[in-house]
Amino acid sequence: MYSWELNIYLSLTNFIYMIKAKIFLYLIVFPFALGIAQKSFVFQNELVKPGTKSHFKVPVTDDKDSTFIPITIFHGIKSGQVLGITAGIHGYEYPPILAAQQLNQKIDPKLLSGTIILVQVANVPAFLNRSPFLNPLDDKNLNRSFPGNAKGSITQQMAHIITKEVITKSDFFIDMHAGDAPEDLLPYNAWYQSKAFPEVSKKGREMALAMGFDYSIIFDISEERLKKPSLYCSQEAFHRGIPSVDIECGRLGIPGQIETDRIVNGVFSLLAHLRILNSNKERSSATPTIIAKRFTVKSKSTGLFYTEKKSGDFIKKGELVGYITDFFGNKIEKIKAPQGGMILYMIGTPPINKNETIMNVGIVP
Repeated sequence: MYSWELNIYLSLTNFIYMIKAKIFLYLIVFPFALGIAQKSFVFQNELVKPGTKSHFKVPVTDDKDSTFIPITIFHGIKSGQVLGITAGIHGYEYPPILAAQQLNQKIDPKLLSGTIILVQVANVPAFLNRSPFLNPLDDKNLNRSFPGNAKGSITQQMAHIITKEVITKSDFFIDMHAGDAPEDLLPYNAWYQSKAFPEVSKKGREMALAMGFDYSIIFDISEERLKKPSLYCSQEAFHRGIPSVDIECGRLGIPGQIETDRIVNGVFSLLAHLRILNSNKERSSATPTIIAKRFTVKSKSTGLFYTEKKSGDFIKKGELVGYITDFFGNKIEKIKAPQGGMILYMIGTPPINKNETIMNVGIVP
């Protein structure tokens, strides 16, 4: 081989090597260096590709009835945390359900680092039948059924599916609620804490404070309570060592736009805090009022409840906060405040049953 041929051969070899090296860098090295390489997310034996969202109707069937749980997966381009969100555990709590519908439209998976599992309406039968608290198919409260039972009634199976397919796949968790049909409620969020889970508790606190609510409540869980069934959706996540937050925003089963927007904004603030979504929006520097202690006022009678109080009102110890009459208008019970505090939620409609919670009051520091 002549020297000029050798030079050409070496030049071509070097050129090809350089091209292959660049291709390797662009396709293999750079994606990992930039944190954008992410595998597909597996849900219900299907693959959700990075940068996409997929809708699933997860079937639920027992011996008598059948329904489904609508779940949306937002799988980001980049790797990151998994956030589980449930709405509609109670089907008459509309602002969280409407907020989930908005999140479905506003979240762009191409902008995410990580994954969001969004339960659009956890309790479809209660939603469609406008049923407060209970699933009309078996008259059970979904938020008293966790962790569920794969062979139980339809509500117990719903709880089992949410536990298995959403909670256990999450690194962080939110359960979104509102004041059901009879409940007048002050907007707030809450986080779980326990001496058994100090780091998880800390992360839950940081989640709650990042969401921009005016009031945050501490759900303090004893180590003894952790040994028992969770019953509640978000508490099931906490029992499994997952930082968990409740949202309570909305009142009297009203589909309020202000409350819906507040929930959506709170979720987006949390997405920024968890670095699931990069945001240039300035985080609120306001510190919410934290409520660590609460008490309930219960009825001793059945009849009609009358009051001029509403959620957010402050009451004093010994103050008359309402009264109950029988069905002929005779006063049968005066309701007095055993302590002072701020009403977080209360019965906002006339029917009242014996031993029912009339109001839950927070002791404001």
